[in-house]
Amino acid sequence: MKEKRNLLIGGGLVGVIAVVLVMLGNPKNMGFCIACFIRDIAGGVGMHGAAIVQYVRPEIIGLVCGAFLMALIKKDFAPRGGSSPLTRFVLGFGVMVGALIFLGCPLRMALRIAGGDLNAVVALVGFVVGILIGVVFLKKGFSLGRSYRQGKLEGFAITGINVALLVVLVAFPTLLLFSESGPGSMRAPIWAALAAGLIVGAIAQRTRLCMVGGIRDVILFKDWTLICGFIAIIVIAAIGNIATGNFHLGFTRGLNEAGEIIAQPVAHTEHLWNFLGMTVVGLGSVLLGGCPLRQLILAGEGNTDSAVAVLGMFVGAAFCHNFKLASSGAGTTPNGRIACILMLVVMLVIAVYNTKKSKA
Repeated sequence: MKEKRNLLIGGGLVGVIAVVLVMLGNPKNMGFCIACFIRDIAGGVGMHGAAIVQYVRPEIIGLVCGAFLMALIKKDFAPRGGSSPLTRFVLGFGVMVGALIFLGCPLRMALRIAGGDLNAVVALVGFVVGILIGVVFLKKGFSLGRSYRQGKLEGFAITGINVALLVVLVAFPTLLLFSESGPGSMRAPIWAALAAGLIVGAIAQRTRLCMVGGIRDVILFKDWTLICGFIAIIVIAAIGNIATGNFHLGFTRGLNEAGEIIAQPVAHTEHLWNFLGMTVVGLGSVLLGGCPLRQLILAGEGNTDSAVAVLGMFVGAAFCHNFKLASSGAGTTPNGRIACILMLVVMLVIAVYNTKKSKA
C-alpha cells in the first residue's frame, strides 16, 4: 500500500512538472519526452543536421544526475554491467527508431493522452501488444545473460558525461547547436528544466517508475502497483492541460478559420505506424528490462548495461534524422516505415535467439 501511495504521489508530481514545463516554454504535450529530448541533444552536439530539433535538453541531464544523487544518498549506487552490451545497444537503437516513428517515448505517449491526443491511444494499443510479445519470451526464459560488478569509474561515466554537457551548455554554448524554429526552439529556462529533471530523476529512482514494467506486471502477476504512477501522470497532467487550455480531444485539434486541419502538437495521424512504432518500443523495452525513462534512471544508478542502451538511443536518434527515418507532423517516411518493420524483425530474432540460449 505504501509503494502504491508513493507511486501515485510521484506520478502526480511528474504530471504537474510536465504541465509547468509546457507553460515555461516546452512544446505542448511534450513537457517531458525521453526520446524527443535525446534526439534534441544528439542534434545539439552535431550528431544530426535537422535544424528544428537541436538543443541540449537540461531535463535529460537532470534525470540522470537526480537518479545518481538519490542512489548515492540511499546507497543504491551499484555499478554493474557486461550483459550482452552490443545486443543492448542494438535494442536501444531500435527503441529510438520506434519512438521517432510515433513521435514520442512511453512518457510522452502518456502526456499526449493527457492532452487529448487520440493518436496516442492508438499507440498505447500497439505498445501493449509489443509488451505482450515480450512477455511471451520472458515466460519462455528469455535472458540477455548475467551482469557483473563493475568499477566505480564505469558507474560514474554516464553521469560524468551529462555533467560535462551541462558545463558546455552553460559556459561554452557557442560549441553547441540551437534550433531557431520548430520543437527544438521551444524550451523552458535552463535552470527550471534542470531542476525539473533532478526532481523527476529522484522520484523515478525511488519509485521505480516505468510504464513498461507496470504493464508487464499487470500481465504477468495481475499487480497494478507499478502502473499506478503512469495513471497518476495522465490524470494530473490532463487536469493541468484542461486548466491551462491545452486539452484538445481528437486525432486533430479541429479546423482553423480557413477550414484547414490543425494537427495535434508534434504528432501525425497515420494510425498503423503509430501502432507499429510503439509495438517496437514496447517489445524492445521489455527485452531491455525497462522503458527509456527507466534506462536513464538505471544508468544514473551505475548500471552500465542501461548506459549502453541509452547510447544506442542517441545513435539511433542521429541515424533517424540523418537518413530520414523520423516522422514529422506531415506523417511517416518510406525509409521510416521500412526501418520500423526491420527493427521489429531484428528484435524478434534477438528474442528467439536469447530464449533458446537461456534454455541450453
